[in-house]
Amino acid sequence: MDPEYRDRAAYIDGTLVLADTHFGKVEASTVEFPIGAGEDCVERLAGLLDRFEPDEVVLAGDVFHSFDYVPDSADEALSGVVRAVREAGARLVVVEGNHDTMLGAAYSGELHDEYELDTDGEETVVVTHGHEEPDAAADAYVVGHDHPAIEIEGQKRPCFLVGDGAYRRSDVLVLPSFNRLVEGVSVNGRVGTARPELSPVVTGVSQYRPVVFDEESEETLTFPPLGQFSRML
Repeated sequence: MDPEYRDRAAYIDGTLVLADTHFGKVEASTVEFPIGAGEDCVERLAGLLDRFEPDEVVLAGDVFHSFDYVPDSADEALSGVVRAVREAGARLVVVEGNHDTMLGAAYSGELHDEYELDTDGEETVVVTHGHEEPDAAADAYVVGHDHPAIEIEGQKRPCFLVGDGAYRRSDVLVLPSFNRLVEGVSVNGRVGTARPELSPVVTGVSQYRPVVFDEESEETLTFPPLGQFSRML
């Protein structure tokens, strides 16, 4: 698996994958945002669709934030995603997360617990939200759920986590939340704690390498494994 990182999403062999949009979170947030968080997600997704022209777009779970109702803003944001993907000529695949108890009430398409990507090579890549262990065997897993970020000199930045052979000898890619209202959880502060990771797929967090896409320089920055990186700070 050789993903290309952009914004808070990953492009893998013709498929754009993003996680944890948490549409409707603005209703539960005290953070002021210049435009609706859902609208922001849709606009950024449209930019990624223009850039990559993917065949598929996979939402890797926690599409919605609320467990028990669907705010109008969440419904509108999901409709915007469906429309943007359709207009780009791509196929939308939706994977359920633990927050998505109401997703079936707003989305009429098929919902997946996990989804195998159509890759160019022989490697099998499975996307799942990450709150439960996957059923399917794969060479690599792409998950969300943990909202990883790294904190350097007091500044927190969303990051990807890359673990080579980290789960049952399979590679793991952990995506940050695509919603910019979700600042993330500092992974370099988890190293050495009793249960630093939330996902059962993300075991032994110290072996994972943080990857940051820097929007200003449009560069991808890869750091040493967290076990080494945390000692350097």
